[in-house]
Amino acid sequence: MQSSSEEYNNFSLSRFESMLKTNNVLFFDSVEFEEIIQYYLENGKVALARKAVKLGLEQHPSSTNLKLFQVEMFIFENELDTAEALLDDLHALEQSNEEIYIQKANILSRRDRHADAIALLGKALEITDDEADVLSLIGMEYLFIEDFENAKLNFMKCLEQDEQDYSALYNIIYCFDYLEQHQAAIDYLNDFLNKNPYCEVAWHQVGKQYSALKDYKKALAAFDFAIISDDKFIGAYLEKGKVLEKMSKYHDAIESYSITLGLEDPTSFALLRIGKCYDKLGNSELALQFYTKCVEEDALLDKGWIAITDFYFKRKNYQKALYFIDKAINIDSENVLYWKRYAKINNCLNLFEEAEHGFRRSIELGNYELDTWVARADILVQLGEYEAAINNLHQAAEFYSESAEIEYRLAGIHYILNEDTKGEYHLKNALRFEPEFTMIIEEIFPSIYRRKSVRELIKKLKNPSV
Repeated sequence: MQSSSEEYNNFSLSRFESMLKTNNVLFFDSVEFEEIIQYYLENGKVALARKAVKLGLEQHPSSTNLKLFQVEMFIFENELDTAEALLDDLHALEQSNEEIYIQKANILSRRDRHADAIALLGKALEITDDEADVLSLIGMEYLFIEDFENAKLNFMKCLEQDEQDYSALYNIIYCFDYLEQHQAAIDYLNDFLNKNPYCEVAWHQVGKQYSALKDYKKALAAFDFAIISDDKFIGAYLEKGKVLEKMSKYHDAIESYSITLGLEDPTSFALLRIGKCYDKLGNSELALQFYTKCVEEDALLDKGWIAITDFYFKRKNYQKALYFIDKAINIDSENVLYWKRYAKINNCLNLFEEAEHGFRRSIELGNYELDTWVARADILVQLGEYEAAINNLHQAAEFYSESAEIEYRLAGIHYILNEDTKGEYHLKNALRFEPEFTMIIEEIFPSIYRRKSVRELIKKLKNPSV
């Protein structure tokens, strides 16, 4: 009885791995080596693929396909010049091998020469028997240079050749989305569905397009068709739940999200959204229960930690909020959203040094929002760290050069330091930018605001005709 192809491949793999363990040299034909290498590459076993390429070329030194695998290894290891030289040698021998053009294009792409890569892929397209694969590569090159129209056209040609190529379909919709052509995307998908009426992926994408257009009724209908086409399609239930949330139909949204929990292992996203729905319904107990399940399911999902922290913060349970944001920071100390909450919570607890540290870390991690700078400045003022506050505000002014919030604070600090000339300079700037924001200096620097000279200057500049 003849062995199946899979059994044959398994036998070849077993023989090959046995050879590596025993150091006994066994013979394999070139096709066997190709299948072994392909298997290792598809399973991420690059070191074993490299060994198979080396041994394969020792036994079949003239095999073009094995040499092309060697090229792939060189490209993977970023040895582009070596790979290119080998491809040139192969091209001199075989000018009608499309894989040579594809790998040359791969090298050009890695060197950011995408237009040249597209030209070479065009030559591969002329001689290949697998047009869809080459068209997909061309589409990807156009994506790299953000030519979404041409990318879209090439992916459409892929889908024409293989209507089951959902990767091409997703890329087409990505291009439509980037170009904000939502109605055009719907028209395209409807044409596709006329030929493939039970394609759950296409219905799912139609629903997302209607959702982007805020036509929620049609979005729901599309997601329902996706579910009719495949009642285990988790993505459709999740998107349906999101639309129902936007329509404030929280009970229905919970039902849609909950279905996904029974189809596969619970996803942290579904648990989070169920918690959010219960929160909006005022069911604090169940909201907290699902937020807790969310962070237990996926400790790396920052939205889960933020949800449970915000849950306690809104209820002014700052100690619990601090407890959870501390746990989040211990998991990911580079998350700026965590540090900003850490700062605000500590500020509410009057733990000003910790709050200042949180705002400083937020800035160090790239959060340059105005409220972060001014909040840190206000805390530094409370701590009596006036020079640090001035430096912080000058840094902020590099991003917000005409901010009255910055100028009023600089004025107040300089007046406190008895640097009246500088204080007056910044106060004039502040009044020029926003004359109605004098409550900033009144609230943060009340003793300065009560000064007669300051009050007179404010009155004079706010009412120049008086």
